[in-house]
Amino acid sequence: MMVRSGNPALRLGTLMSAALLLLLSGGGIGWTQSAPPSLGLQQQGVQSAPSPATPASSAAPAREENPGLINEMGKLFDKLPSILPPIKSPSETMNDLSRLAKPSTMVSGRVACPLSSNGAPDCKQAADQLCQGKGYKEGKSLNADSAEKCSAKVLIPGRQRKPDDCRTDTFVTSALCQN
Repeated sequence: MMVRSGNPALRLGTLMSAALLLLLSGGGIGWTQSAPPSLGLQQQGVQSAPSPATPASSAAPAREENPGLINEMGKLFDKLPSILPPIKSPSETMNDLSRLAKPSTMVSGRVACPLSSNGAPDCKQAADQLCQGKGYKEGKSLNADSAEKCSAKVLIPGRQRKPDDCRTDTFVTSALCQN
């Protein structure tokens, strides 16, 4: 039996049900529960329990705790509400998330990304410049645009194009700004 639910309580309940079925069914396999042979030896300090036929006391004896699997699983279920956090309503969850999120605003503009030391465009710096121009502290690039910029030599008819005649410039066109 395979359970693929994302709900941990459902998975635990299914696992517990399967374990209970295995324990209760027995399936023809039996383990003896008889006491081991004593070989005529007696343990010191062990006294025989009074038989229930003797009216030593009128109160019922306290039930001994069974250290079996089912008993331990029952203890787990008794402790479960104290272990799990309380379930919040959707509005409480949204309020918690809104407290965690920083207020931000999307701005539009066009700022060129300067080249970094490895030759790649540094659009983080351009996003910061775009946001600072709008009165914010820093920003993250949301949208970028690239354009090829060539010298006028490329327009000369019949001239062979050289690798350094054109370069690609990258621009940040929108950014998410934060204070």
